[in-house]
Amino acid sequence: MNLVQRRSIAVSTALAACGALLTGCGLLPGSSSADETKTVTIWLMKDSASREFIKRFTEEFEKDNKNIKLDIQIQAWAGIGPKVNKALDSTDPPDVIEVGNTHVAQYAERGGLENLTLEAVRDFGSDDWLPGLAAPGSIDKAQYGIPWYAANRVVVYRKDLFEKAGIKQPPRDRTEWLNATKRVNAGGNQGIYLAGQDWYTLAGFIWDEGGELATETNGKWSGTLDTPRALAGMAFYQELQELGDGPKDADEEKPPQAGQFAQGDIAQIIATPGTAKLIEEKNPEMRGKLGFFPLPGKKRGAPGSVFIGGSDLVVPQNSDQRRSAIKVIEALSGEKWQVELARAMNYVPNKVSLSSAVGNGDEGMVAMTQGSFAGRATPASPKWGQVEADNPIKAYMTEVLNGANPRTAAKKASDSISATLQRIGNGEE
Repeated sequence: MNLVQRRSIAVSTALAACGALLTGCGLLPGSSSADETKTVTIWLMKDSASREFIKRFTEEFEKDNKNIKLDIQIQAWAGIGPKVNKALDSTDPPDVIEVGNTHVAQYAERGGLENLTLEAVRDFGSDDWLPGLAAPGSIDKAQYGIPWYAANRVVVYRKDLFEKAGIKQPPRDRTEWLNATKRVNAGGNQGIYLAGQDWYTLAGFIWDEGGELATETNGKWSGTLDTPRALAGMAFYQELQELGDGPKDADEEKPPQAGQFAQGDIAQIIATPGTAKLIEEKNPEMRGKLGFFPLPGKKRGAPGSVFIGGSDLVVPQNSDQRRSAIKVIEALSGEKWQVELARAMNYVPNKVSLSSAVGNGDEGMVAMTQGSFAGRATPASPKWGQVEADNPIKAYMTEVLNGANPRTAAKKASDSISATLQRIGNGEE
């Protein structure tokens, strides 16, 4: 029985003992005298929140919690994995750490994270979290990561080119989207710029078909790109990608698609809404011409599946300020600061019920929020990061777009994924 399984059993026992109200579970480790001033050290990632937001949060939190001082330390994304691992092994770690939502599994699997299931149920309103954002923080039904914020892709499009082609409203399903893309793919314009290795977008198409990137059976993970449903997702990707001149052997950052769109001959890209600002900076003539809609799904009016990225907040097991750390997370993940962060940073808040509180008429935010309801995350294997490091999905996509047999190429990529996910330790089979 591994560490995560033991914790899962422990939390189930705790839930049963505490009863429905969980009122008897207030005595937790990491507590100290109520009058003693405590310092909570928090690691937040660079650019996750603005300086103004951090300053305002710190001032108001300390005002409401007289005996808690916050020491917020900004971390760079580069090299953060080994740094977090070292912190989790330390006897004096930070008390709260922001981590990428898809990285929670690898930190939980190695040990060193507090199980926050009780707090998630009792204090944080976990039943209202966005499923796609919450799922990566839950391992074997135990919650280690508390969703903080989210973002996902939408379709950024040229309203003027759509109108010129006689398209009066954004497409409502995949069929309408494909037909609209064909109509604007004319007169020297590209219907869509879709790079050949945009595997996050492919993942959404696969999920829409009922397929998966990888699945777990009896504790064993296997790649599943070669299943009929996953292959159907790739077939749709290929059909869409051919309606533009996106490179078949690169992702959306090589070259950056915002720069390509700004040249003026592209009708659509798939990106986060904030990309529109980059486009307008590069080409001011685009101002007023850009619109947004959620990626259309197979069913009319229902957004298609999208990868939803974001961050979770975790508490190291060796923190000596557990109770105060929980207060910080409760505040950051609660309604007031969720709405403020979403508005300040153009994020999707962590709860479905808060979606109406953001956007304020911002078309891009509205589209992203609508799409987030169909958000999904990458497979919850602790080794998924190793799959992304040498991503066989990208190579698979390029092979298919260049004419390879899809099933053969998918089988090769699936075998590679399986081998990585089934490795023991750091590489031994």
